[in-house]
Amino acid sequence: MTGRRHVVPAFVADSPAATGEIPPERAGSATVATTRYSMLVAAQTGGPEDVQLASSPEVRGRDDLGNEELERLRKDYFARPRACLRASPLPKTFGWGLQYDADCRITLHAVDSASTRG
Repeated sequence: MTGRRHVVPAFVADSPAATGEIPPERAGSATVATTRYSMLVAAQTGGPEDVQLASSPEVRGRDDLGNEELERLRKDYFARPRACLRASPLPKTFGWGLQYDADCRITLHAVDSASTRG
């Protein structure tokens, strides 16, 4: 976790999206954006690292991974520094702001939603 707590949703000013858009699949397969969107909307996340790992090429779309293999992939994936979720396609392309709470849970906020207006 990058130390973000109770952060107000931040949006990318030059995002082409005027509203929060549901990311499309590509050629019938999940993408980084669709995987992250699905997990965050369903609240299936233990935190940002889980979302990043699940959307990685080694894990995305797989349901055949045992706990040991998943932990090995987690260790390998996070052996290098990774950009935080604020650099993901959700805020950059699809108009979603990410808000972290004190327990590192993440909620999505559409750029045009009532929660973004004062």
